[in-house]
Amino acid sequence: MTTLPARRLANLETSALGFGAMVLSPGMYGEIDDRRAVDALRAALDEGATLVDTADGYGADGHNERIVGRALRGRRDDVMVATKFGFRIPDGAPAHRFPVSYSFGELAVNADPRYVRGYAEQSLRNLGTDVIDLYYPHFPDPQVPWEETVGAVAELVSDGLVRHLGLSNVSADQLRRAHAVHPVTAVQVQWSMWQPIDAELHAAARELGVGLVAWSPLGGGFLTGTVREVADDDFRRNLPRFQEANLKANHDRYAPLRGVAADLGLTPAQLALAWLLHQDEHVVPIPGSRTPAHIAENLAAARVHLHPDTLARIDEALSRFTPEGTGALLGD
Repeated sequence: MTTLPARRLANLETSALGFGAMVLSPGMYGEIDDRRAVDALRAALDEGATLVDTADGYGADGHNERIVGRALRGRRDDVMVATKFGFRIPDGAPAHRFPVSYSFGELAVNADPRYVRGYAEQSLRNLGTDVIDLYYPHFPDPQVPWEETVGAVAELVSDGLVRHLGLSNVSADQLRRAHAVHPVTAVQVQWSMWQPIDAELHAAARELGVGLVAWSPLGGGFLTGTVREVADDDFRRNLPRFQEANLKANHDRYAPLRGVAADLGLTPAQLALAWLLHQDEHVVPIPGSRTPAHIAENLAAARVHLHPDTLARIDEALSRFTPEGTGALLGD
């Protein structure tokens, strides 16, 4: 196994780059079979990734968690497993809907504390483990008091089923309110070259000593510089930035940053990940890929040092790059 530089999310130590497992389920980035999915995740472990991020809502009927559990057999002690809950609503429970910028217009969750223990127990079965290292509500439930959801996870920590509380897709105020109930180890936030972090959330995390887990650090694959179209069975077709005309415009506008990567002998993905690692010493991006060669390439970015002059050049290029297509990307 390769060893990557380490980082700390509050009191949880992980590799500087983790692995986002969402890509390993069919229907997210097109089709994939289970054997290829397991091989991809094991390749990430071999390259030194020690934080693996999944969710009970990725894939049908807990598929993604089961794939992660299968891949981690015999290697569980080497890995921090993070998963999220709220989208696999129990039969008979109400769906609490909220608007999103995807083409289908809304998502539905239920984070009522009555269901949180059941969510965790099912995830433990799917993952084939007796403890979840980092457990997140996937989205705040618009119809459930936030402190009650957080309190339910805090009970799981007390009972030994969960080691650390995480939050996902939250505001600065929601972070502060949660942290008042139970210490928060990490906030999962969309952050990349084409999706800046909310400044107030970033400031709150720094003040409270909370780590940051950057989902979609490669902009749903866009920042690799290789995505020119998306297939019919690819979830990204629902995202405005990946619609045909917008995708072409964004590809053209991103050309100066691809030029920076070429000048440095890096791939565009490596540049995007290294840049993000330089933004905060307590951020851990979680890129995902299905190809072992791309996984090794991505994780090598953990060792890239960018000179301040290079960072200034990148920031100048980013200041002139406004993506076409409104709204956030996929909630990884």
